Amino acid sequence: MIQVSKLLPQGQGLAPVLLKRATTVELDWDVRQKSRFAATDSAGRELGIFLPRGTLVRGGDVLVAEDGSMVRVIAAPQPVLVITHCKNHGTPFDLTRAAYHLGNRHVPIELQPDHLKIEPDHVLADMLRAMHLIVNEQNLPFEPEGGAYAAGHGGGHHHGGHGHSHDHDHEHGHAHDHGHDHGHTHTEVPAAATPPARGRTVSIPVVAQGHVHGPHCKLSLIHI
Repeated sequence: MIQVSKLLPQGQGLAPVLLKRATTVELDWDVRQKSRFAATDSAGRELGIFLPRGTLVRGGDVLVAEDGSMVRVIAAPQPVLVITHCKNHGTPFDLTRAAYHLGNRHVPIELQPDHLKIEPDHVLADMLRAMHLIVNEQNLPFEPEGGAYAAGHGGGHHHGGHGHSHDHDHEHGHAHDHGHDHGHTHTEVPAAATPPARGRTVSIPVVAQGHVHGPHCKLSLIHI
């Protein structure tokens, strides 16, 4: 058995000629959502896959074996329920409602612009039909959304060959020299003091605002 412990999402960084030379392995979602499993590739080799826990394997990913050989993953067709909105009696927003209710039940969902896919479940199928949605069983590859923090792939969708490097170099050099020379003096007014307890005599400095203190400026005593 050949051990595999490395995965390249969508074969990133590999030349097309290398992808063509790679063997393939078809796996359904039940297997691809596991991080440890056994499989047989198109060359008949027995593979033992040992990936980091939480890793989701998607169709188009490339597994790298311990001998350096590569195996391209194909999402195998499997029974699924395809959910679409009724064009005569509904709107595309019905799919949003359906995704909401399915998500509340923690059902794995493949999200597409014009349809949803889930694994077969007659109870859910009846619920969706009661919501005036069209539900058909088909045999198709299944790529449900992954968790936001899933290892390997951040979500269910993947961009084949698109490296999104969000390196935004925002250098905000805001050196604002606010030299407000208005030609007059701004005299700050002292904050109001907390009222003292009744019956006490306190000294409160009476500060003249905006003038020079003369010899007659002194403290006043105020009795409260």
